[in-house]
Amino acid sequence: MSSIVRPYGDTTGDGMIQTSFTLPVPPGPRAEGAALQLATKMGISPAMVVHSHGIGTGYTFFVVYGSVSHLVDLDAVEVEERAYPLLSPSEVNGVIKTRLHRKLVVMGACIGTDAHTVGIDAILNLKGFAGEKGLEYYREMDVANLGAQVTVPELVGQARAARADAVLVSQVVTQKDAHLRNTRELAGAFREAMGEDRPLLVVGGPRFDPAMARELGVDKVFGRGTTPGEVASYLVSALIPSGEAA
Repeated sequence: MSSIVRPYGDTTGDGMIQTSFTLPVPPGPRAEGAALQLATKMGISPAMVVHSHGIGTGYTFFVVYGSVSHLVDLDAVEVEERAYPLLSPSEVNGVIKTRLHRKLVVMGACIGTDAHTVGIDAILNLKGFAGEKGLEYYREMDVANLGAQVTVPELVGQARAARADAVLVSQVVTQKDAHLRNTRELAGAFREAMGEDRPLLVVGGPRFDPAMARELGVDKVFGRGTTPGEVASYLVSALIPSGEAA
């Protein structure tokens, strides 16, 4: 099987793609011409504006469809592989009980102005996500969900008071890289307040790159589609290094 592939639209290998963007131009023929010019510069040729509509005052949103000549080399794709075993809830509970000999204390929140709790709720709440129960379901975990718009100093203080083993932060709002700034602030605050005794810091959200953990100063970054089981398995692996299913 070839490792070189092209986008697929109408027929295999035709290179057809669809993309969308907004230009600060009022709706009309000039705006559509500007969109086609941009698409051509992006390597889409021939390009077609298949949808456009005005948004706000003086802006137009476009959907452009067309063909590109670019190829993808699958052998050159680099992704972060999961370096720990994926355990069931009973296995996670077994590791904590037999090796840690106390409950694992986990605290979660959305920080800054982010009021979107769907991510942190999916991981922590009992109802869970993608058919998996959240961390509240794990009997050997003591879980606290602080909710939305928690300030970093407040989170540091509560994590210290609870002697949290791990702090989980969800960031959905990403305008102007707010999620990256907030994460760096979080890492710096915990480092300054607690040094090497800080809890494990885990962040997640749809726009995070899992490879950025070191750059952001945290221990682990989870991206879109992460399940509670993946998070629980990571916590056991990171906090109980010899953690295997008992």
